[in-house]
Amino acid sequence: MSRPLSVALAQYPPVTGPDPTGQLTAQAAEIQRESTGLDLIIFPEIHVCGDCDTAADSNEWLRSAAEPLNGPRVRALGQIAADLGVWLIPGTVPELGDGGRVYNTQVVFDATGKLVASYRKVFPWRPYEAWSSGHEFKVFDMAGTGRAGLSICYDAWFPESTRSVAWLGAEFVVNVVKTIGADRKQERVLAQANAIVNQVFMLSVNAAAPIGTGGSIVCDPEGTVLGDLPTAQTGVLRVTLDLDEVTRVRELGTEGFN
Repeated sequence: MSRPLSVALAQYPPVTGPDPTGQLTAQAAEIQRESTGLDLIIFPEIHVCGDCDTAADSNEWLRSAAEPLNGPRVRALGQIAADLGVWLIPGTVPELGDGGRVYNTQVVFDATGKLVASYRKVFPWRPYEAWSSGHEFKVFDMAGTGRAGLSICYDAWFPESTRSVAWLGAEFVVNVVKTIGADRKQERVLAQANAIVNQVFMLSVNAAAPIGTGGSIVCDPEGTVLGDLPTAQTGVLRVTLDLDEVTRVRELGTEGFN
């Protein structure tokens, strides 16, 4: 038995300029053209909202960019997925919630463009990020394939984050990242550790230079590195996961031993 899932992780710098969704459309279309049988494309955290880290006040900059999930940005992102006929995680967007709260929210679209899941980052990187905190971990199903858990950057440092989505049935976890500092090397270790202790595939995609530090990585349920972009250069990491490996490891144990 096999449950293949073909995934592309886009290690790209944040989109800038007057037409971010147009640029994302071009990026996703190019990735799809250069791939075979692609099911899912994933971009880094805050990918379509420019380089907020060089703004005089990055939190105020993002707050001014926030929209509700029924706003034009999310509709445009869904249209990209529909036009390409592919599942799409375009990173995260600044979501305007109730009471004026602004969340760092990961959004997932199916191949028809439907918004099938959204997840508000539970662990903003304090004190530097002024996002409101989410309070619920999220998973989503790809019919006939498997279940995924959602994770944003610093969430991966907290064991309860990945463990919670694993308890909810996740077989692979998508951790979208915009790490700009030297601690990306620790995050890569955490990707392997979270994969091992939860027996899930971990997909961690970081932004590329000149803003991000790259180092995107994919690990299997035993922590083996299946794909790696170790530098900060722009690139696309293409992997095919067999989600039945999760079933095997959970039944037989890590390395068939424990």
